[in-house]
Amino acid sequence: MIFPNRISAVVLDMDGTLHDTEVAYHTALKAAVEAVGFSITDAFCHSLIGIPGPESDEILRAHLGPGFPFAEYDRLYEQHVALSLAREIPLKPGARELLRALAERELKAAVATSASRRAAERHLALSGLRGHLNTIVTRDDVTRGKPHPDLFLHAAKLLEVPPRECLAVEDSFNGIRAAHAAGMMPVMVPDLLTPTDEIRAMCVRVAADLHEVRALIADHAEEGAKGS
Repeated sequence: MIFPNRISAVVLDMDGTLHDTEVAYHTALKAAVEAVGFSITDAFCHSLIGIPGPESDEILRAHLGPGFPFAEYDRLYEQHVALSLAREIPLKPGARELLRALAERELKAAVATSASRRAAERHLALSGLRGHLNTIVTRDDVTRGKPHPDLFLHAAKLLEVPPRECLAVEDSFNGIRAAHAAGMMPVMVPDLLTPTDEIRAMCVRVAADLHEVRALIADHAEEGAKGS
């Protein structure tokens, strides 16, 4: 079998997995930091991918020290992001097709995101994907964000599906760690990060894009039908 267990639901990350937004956040972060007279590397930006906003802010403050004017930086960052995503939320290749295929197969679909409830609902509505999802779990719904398993476990509970029967699709290391800790079947679709040996070991597959994820689910279902 392509995947170790039957698939009853698919739980997906939002930014960098369904929405092609990580570059916008990355650009906004660096621009806002530089605008207040500081600098950060691309590697540092990448280390924040998948971490909830409040925790990322604390890491940034600790990294840049007590002289960092966080309030002004935060205002500029939000301004940059708002301008970038005001009219359109770009989709990752295959996002819409994957969610439609899940509905056709009567597989439940959820988003588990480190974004806030407000941002997730707004962005998924703007991208046109909200109607394809059974539920959304955000950082506002759990005590601990990724890499802890809480988001994924809560999604499985709301979907009424055992975690072991959930395929979890992620682009970040922390997302894969969280899905693995939840007992789901993690699939990484790399965006800005290339999977390390550690991350590959946690994944049931690494896919090139969401079109490939859709094809793998179809092949898995066909193999299951032949074996039944």
